[in-house]
Amino acid sequence: MPVSGFLHWLKTCYNSLVHCFITIACLVVRGKFIAEVWMAIMIALSQLAAPVAQGRTAEVYAWDATHILKLYRDWCPRHWVEHESQVAHAIVAAGIPTPTAGEIVEIEGRRGIIYERVRAFSMLQDIRARPWRLWLHAHALAELQAQVHRLVVPGLPRYRDGLAHDISHASALPKPLRELALERLATLPDGETLCHGDLHPDNVLITERGPLIIDWMTAVSGSPWADVARTSMILSIGVRAADRQQVPFYLRWFASFFYRAYLRHYHALNPDLQEELPRWAPVIAAARLAEEIKPEREALIAMVQAGVRRQGS
Repeated sequence: MPVSGFLHWLKTCYNSLVHCFITIACLVVRGKFIAEVWMAIMIALSQLAAPVAQGRTAEVYAWDATHILKLYRDWCPRHWVEHESQVAHAIVAAGIPTPTAGEIVEIEGRRGIIYERVRAFSMLQDIRARPWRLWLHAHALAELQAQVHRLVVPGLPRYRDGLAHDISHASALPKPLRELALERLATLPDGETLCHGDLHPDNVLITERGPLIIDWMTAVSGSPWADVARTSMILSIGVRAADRQQVPFYLRWFASFFYRAYLRHYHALNPDLQEELPRWAPVIAAARLAEEIKPEREALIAMVQAGVRRQGS
């Protein structure tokens, strides 16, 4: 490590420890409980550690021996944290396998949630390490999603409203297609089912007590087939968007096999009697464009065009 970098690290440690001791002194003077003193220590120490995992909206830090901290990035709206915390507590109470959520904390203007710490790796990691378990994981994903879709959690945002907002703000989608997608959305049946909103193998942890679903920030209330359409789109878009020369045949085959095995098993658990899934697919693809993931853009627009034409004919 360069001398300048080492000195910067020492200064960071010193400042964090000073902040910790000052906070403790203030809490003791005010007669606060030991739990709050411990919280101040953990907040100060967490500023020194590197994240153990990170995604687009949050970083994950080790909090203590039995907990982790999911710390949202500073650009995330504050209400996202309250929403995920509310949903996470309701999910645990309903018996859905997911890590137990604790309290909300704030560190340097960023808000986060304390979660139960579990020894785990993601389903996606296990698929990469042990591809012979592909079929088992595809079935497990379908079973977890079917279990989620048996629940109703009052007070959640409506899936339909979020989709309408995202489609309206999908600037990459030509205006005529945007209007057609919104028209299709208006004709689709609503629902009160709990929907994860972003269920895929990287949001499932493999643990000693079985698979656990994580990242409930996107949870909504709506049609289960909208949720299945979202998962289907995520499972298939990588192959659709990738250049055939860049993705080997066997990887495309594995991805296709996993998707087909997942969907076939979900249909066996929850038959699509009204053929809703193909009607939701172009709407979900249109909404995905609002996330502005450039490598997916052309494939998503093609999905919207194909779905709208098929339904319009």
